[in-house]
Amino acid sequence: MKFRVERDVLGEAVSWVARALPTRPVVPVLSGLLVHAGEDGLTLSCFDYEVSARAVIPAEVGEPGTALVPGRLLAEIIKSLPPEPVEVASAADMITLTCGSAEFALVSVAFEDYPKLPELPEIAGTVDGGALATAAAQVVPSSSRDDTLPMLTGVNLDFDGDTITLAATDRYRLAVRRITWEPADPGLRAAALVPARTLADMARTMGPGVPVTIAFSGPAQGEPVSGVTRPADGMISFEGAGRRLTARLIGGEFLKYEARFPAEFGHCAELPAGAVTDAVRRVSLVADRATPVQLTFRDATAVIEARSDGRARAVESVPVRYSGADQVISFNPHYLLDGLAAATMCAHVQDVAEPGGASAGRIRLEFTSPAKPALITWAGAPDDDSEAAPAAFRYLVVPQRAPAAS
Repeated sequence: MKFRVERDVLGEAVSWVARALPTRPVVPVLSGLLVHAGEDGLTLSCFDYEVSARAVIPAEVGEPGTALVPGRLLAEIIKSLPPEPVEVASAADMITLTCGSAEFALVSVAFEDYPKLPELPEIAGTVDGGALATAAAQVVPSSSRDDTLPMLTGVNLDFDGDTITLAATDRYRLAVRRITWEPADPGLRAAALVPARTLADMARTMGPGVPVTIAFSGPAQGEPVSGVTRPADGMISFEGAGRRLTARLIGGEFLKYEARFPAEFGHCAELPAGAVTDAVRRVSLVADRATPVQLTFRDATAVIEARSDGRARAVESVPVRYSGADQVISFNPHYLLDGLAAATMCAHVQDVAEPGGASAGRIRLEFTSPAKPALITWAGAPDDDSEAAPAAFRYLVVPQRAPAAS
């Protein structure tokens, strides 16, 4: 095997594929990254029976061939190389890598026992890479990190005709985003519970205007979109811009999330997106780990406050359009900031053109009482008083009880 490739192109592809390598492989061979030089260029891939990643990049191939090398070590080496073309050659069981005056030699691992990459499932349709990446960035933070509840560590994808609805929850907040796509079958109704990390890794590589092919197998079809039981051996694949990420679906039934959203709220506040986000970020600097950020609504002002027990206090006010009686409601600052940031992403999708961009738009906060979940959505441009369309992004967050003032 012999090839020559640009350092930056190789480094980006190797880093992306290496992210899918298992931290604690069941067998040592699974820690390897498969390098194949052929007529189509250079193909880098890995597979641990749960997740597979494959990237194809252009390269000048002198001699075709395949080698299995330590994946994470290769990623670290390429990251450290000077900005010059990289030349790779194999001889016997050694791989030599040369870049400028730097030269490395790696032992090639026998790949006869390396598992074959999974076959691509049946293609379900295509979606704009930018739309899918934004939706993933909006909902993934709301997924749980608790592996004892696998269902909560995933993002639920509901496919209903030309619409995909993404939903994730960790029991304290629920994020839902709706996007359009082009299904292979216009009558498709299916669901897939995807590992949140898979969706996050995909989002890092996809951009606007890049079509992403979604293929999956396993989810039941022809049934109601919500409440579909998914077999544990289902697979889903995202492919675009020369990269493919495939993962095993999470088995089980996702919660019926639409029923969690209240039909109406007693209080509604519309706040300037940039001002409220900056204010919450500043005042939360003094909050203890378990201390909430408190929002007090009176007339045309929202007072944002946080404190640490006996050590510090921060208060800031922002203007607000508010309907309802005076009220105080408190939130975990991390959860609140996640919701504000995710809602503001809707402005970029809608190509906000007014001066100030997304920061000049408005965030809508609706709630009934300090003890019941509140809803965060994007309200649009500051001077837009038209009837709001159904929100493409919704973020339901449970308030936090504020400690008694000392």
